[in-house]
Amino acid sequence: MNTESIKTFIMLSKLKNFTRTAERLYVAQSTVTNRIGELENETGKKLFVRRRDGVELTEEGELFLGYALRIAELEDSFIQQVNSSAKYARKLRIGVINAVYESELYPLISGFCRDNPEIAVKVVLGHSADLLRMLQDDVVDVAFSYIPLKKTGFVCRRFSSDELVLLASPAANEYKGGITKEQLISSRYLMCNFAFGEAGEFVRSLFPPRHAFGFEIDNSGKVIAYLKDGLGYSFLPRKMAERELSSGELEQVHPLDFSAPEIVSYCSYKKGNKLTEFFLEQA
Repeated sequence: MNTESIKTFIMLSKLKNFTRTAERLYVAQSTVTNRIGELENETGKKLFVRRRDGVELTEEGELFLGYALRIAELEDSFIQQVNSSAKYARKLRIGVINAVYESELYPLISGFCRDNPEIAVKVVLGHSADLLRMLQDDVVDVAFSYIPLKKTGFVCRRFSSDELVLLASPAANEYKGGITKEQLISSRYLMCNFAFGEAGEFVRSLFPPRHAFGFEIDNSGKVIAYLKDGLGYSFLPRKMAERELSSGELEQVHPLDFSAPEIVSYCSYKKGNKLTEFFLEQA
């Protein structure tokens, strides 16, 4: 399969419009049409449903998108490794979920870069499942996630633990004495669409199925700003909001008829990866 066709497919799946895709890629619209046609001929499946206002992925298209993203990631990773090999003898690729990066990993990576300037470092932020897939595809060397990897040939060990706390701005907190599950459901909850493993399942279990949240975001590091603005309540790892809790910009809201579980993060890497082991020793 032509990689340009695959990249065109990925762009069209995001924009859902042939004209905008052609403009973004600086090609003629007919080129986009031909590339998608070639992919559909090769796969033998319709990847898009044409509608009056654009296109939508078919069921087969949704399935193919996962593979297309992996192919693009692998190609980018290969090109970066080849280009960096001339200057750096070694390169460490670190995949990490945002919550762990913000609360714990940033200073470790910074110190490692300072002490080992001859080693190139690439940091990839993502969700747990995506990072573990990238680890198995050899796109990253080590993955810090909330999901343990149980697979032969890989090492998975506990990295850190944290407390899951419900937070709000002091000015906006209506439950100084604590909050019940029923009150939480009826409050304005700022939903962060991120996986905390078992803790993530706990947060989702607090709300009814198909609950309509007034606010959602997929990056846990961005929730704090909205909490400080007094827009609602949200669960976050305590270490992530330590500064705001200490300064009084945020305060903890204590659950009355339910309790939050511990958050455990894991470090996974391929057995025998000496550079990763060296990094973890330094950390």
